[in-house]
Amino acid sequence: MRTGDIGYLDEDGYLFIVDRKKDIIIRGGENIPCAEVEAEIYACPAVAEASVFGMPDERLGEVPVAVVYVEEGNQLDDAELRAFLEPRISAFKIPARFIFVDDPLPKLGTGKIDRVAIKAQYRR
Repeated sequence: MRTGDIGYLDEDGYLFIVDRKKDIIIRGGENIPCAEVEAEIYACPAVAEASVFGMPDERLGEVPVAVVYVEEGNQLDDAELRAFLEPRISAFKIPARFIFVDDPLPKLGTGKIDRVAIKAQYRR
């Protein structure tokens, strides 16, 4: 069976789902491509870097969360970014939570944002 999930079996045969092959968040049965939400966040002139991932939610299964690094010299808060996104994407795609960070997001050797490290840090 192929689900698009990435997982592993432990020594006792238990399956652990750790990620998805494609960055898709499933919120209450609706599919949300992380790249689509990130593209709209990047359209905000104050945003320097962003990463979107799914956070477990008891009622909806998952909700989108965005980690955002704001361009130096700019200010942006949750309400401003939410208001920017509202006319651009469906309400269910707008992150349930924005995490604003003071430093650039961690990168891989290729210069791409290290999504695995970000998920590990903020899913706790």
